[in-house]
Amino acid sequence: MTLRLRDDAEGIAQAASLLCNGQLVAFATETVYGLGADARNAQAVAAIYTAKGRPRFNPLICHFADGAEAFAHVTPDERAAALAAVFWPGPLTLVLPRRADSTIATLAGAGLPTIAVRVPAHETARALLRAAGVPIAAPSANRSGRLSPTTASHVLADLEGRIPAVIDSGAARVGLESTILDLSGARPRMLRPGGIAIEELSAVIGDIEIIGANEAVIAPGMMVSHYAPRQTVRLDARAPTSSEAWLGFGPDGVAGTATINLSEAGDLTEAAAALFDALHALEARATAQGLTGIAVAPIPRHGLGVAINDRLARAAAPR
Repeated sequence: MTLRLRDDAEGIAQAASLLCNGQLVAFATETVYGLGADARNAQAVAAIYTAKGRPRFNPLICHFADGAEAFAHVTPDERAAALAAVFWPGPLTLVLPRRADSTIATLAGAGLPTIAVRVPAHETARALLRAAGVPIAAPSANRSGRLSPTTASHVLADLEGRIPAVIDSGAARVGLESTILDLSGARPRMLRPGGIAIEELSAVIGDIEIIGANEAVIAPGMMVSHYAPRQTVRLDARAPTSSEAWLGFGPDGVAGTATINLSEAGDLTEAAAALFDALHALEARATAQGLTGIAVAPIPRHGLGVAINDRLARAAAPR
């Protein structure tokens, strides 16, 4: 049985104790719920992979209470410092060269010479990091390849009985995972679009290369088939067929019990926050009604639309 802890001092203290004893705890960040373990404890990190059924070559993001703690494990440059000053705490993960004296378990970085680091903005996540006093490795708290969780109920639907506890902090605010930026080389590379748009990052450090989904997996979220509901997903659709649920965007006029509109106003921020929750709900409705697919309306490919389309493309990939 998985404990559902309250989002209060007692619940955070209990969760911190579990983490320090090598156990797993799911907790909210501003992006999605993460499945956390002491990043220094290789056995605890391995338990994340076991609970998720996650490929071991897919590295994990390590979370820290502040930038100084994060940079104690990696070698930052001027670009990293500038981005951290603007976007931390927040939904930005930086991939940087690992320091020789870092105590982060090698498994957390999948054996790579880099570590993905981030300082979350969610108050409970930061309180948990301070209470535990350890860096927390935390991918999304779901079975590998499945929909990312934005509520404690989503976590329990996937991981009930597989993890010791989840802190229930309500719905995640951003609803998309963090943007991952690789600064380990001379040219900045966006490995995963997310809660901070590339335009915002470019305004701070200049041009950024966007890495395609078929590149080698060097950061979380780069698996080609990912974020997948049980049904097949058809992108850039104009309307659903009789065997499909409908994920709409903007004033498209489609209605029905298996229809959810990410934003009738065509607001990409609203759509991003609603994406995973909508896919969870549509998956359940489609299953209940015997539908075999989910048709998705066209989503603009700018700003947060880049991250939304990235998630949808992975959901639609062959598997």
